[in-house]
Amino acid sequence: MHMRTTLTIEEDVSNRLNDYCRRTRKGLKEAVNELLRLGLEAPRAMRPATRFEVRARGLRQQPGISLDNVAELLERIEGPAHR
Repeated sequence: MHMRTTLTIEEDVSNRLNDYCRRTRKGLKEAVNELLRLGLEAPRAMRPATRFEVRARGLRQQPGISLDNVAELLERIEGPAHR
């Protein structure tokens, strides 16, 4: 089944689309269909294949180091030039 429709394409998109057609030597219809398919598949392709899980571990804090003062902590880890 084919659908015929009219679209109003904004200038920046039109420029990029025309450039894409020139580079790929594809017609407007073919390019629009290809790019729409890619755009519609993108959200599915971006989903992780498996569930991502973070496992917390206990923090081994060294004696004499306070995690309450971030600036002091960075200075001890990276030296005074961290700023």
